[in-house]
Amino acid sequence: MLIPMRLVMTSDTHGKHHLLGSLPDGDVLIHAGDFMNSGLDAEEMLSFDRWLGKQAITRRVVCAGNHDRLFQLAAQEARSLLTNAIYLENSGVIIDGVSFWASPYTPEFLNWAFMYPRGPAAKRYWDQIPYDLDVLITHGPPFGILDRTAGGGQHLGCEELLKAVQEKKPKLHVFGHIHGGAGAYDNGVTRFVNAAFLNEQYRPADPVGKVRVIDL
Repeated sequence: MLIPMRLVMTSDTHGKHHLLGSLPDGDVLIHAGDFMNSGLDAEEMLSFDRWLGKQAITRRVVCAGNHDRLFQLAAQEARSLLTNAIYLENSGVIIDGVSFWASPYTPEFLNWAFMYPRGPAAKRYWDQIPYDLDVLITHGPPFGILDRTAGGGQHLGCEELLKAVQEKKPKLHVFGHIHGGAGAYDNGVTRFVNAAFLNEQYRPADPVGKVRVIDL
C-alpha cells in the first residue's frame, strides 16, 4: 500500500523555469527533461539548479531530455552541476516506499541528445523498466497518448514505449517532449501526464498550466 504522496510535475521549461513562479505544495517535484535550451551552456544548468534549490519541495527527481545535451556529451560535469535533485538516467530510486524510474531517451529527431532509431532499437531502454513500478518518468510520450503537437496531428510517441507501459503497468507515467500534447489521461490502469510547460512556440501555455499535481 502506497504512502499518500503529492507529486508536483513539470517538463520542457527550456531555461524558462523562472516563469513557473511559486509551485504548489507537494512531497516530490518531478522534472521530465528539457530544462536546458541549447543544452551546451553550463550556466543554463547552474541556473536550473539554483532554481531547484529555492523550491519549498525538498525532494526532487529529474531526468534529462533531448535538449539537455551536456548530460550526454559531458555527463560527469553535468551531473556534478546538478546538486539539488536526484538525477535518474535509465535508473530508479525509492522515496518513502514509492518507486521511481526514469529515462531521457526519445525517437530520433534531428541532431539532439539521447535518441534512438524507431523500431526494435528502443527495446534496449524500455526492457529496463521495472515491473511493479509506481512512477515512470520518460522524456517522451508513448505512441498515441498525449503525443501530438496539435489536435488531429501526427502521433509522435514511441511504439515500443507504449508496449512496455502496457506490459509493465506503472501506476503513473510522466513525460513531456511534445509540447502540444500537454495534459492528462487515465486508461484505468495507468495515469498519464504530459507535463510540458511551454507550448510549441516555446511560450508558457495559455492559460498557463504551470505544473501538474497528482496525489498517489
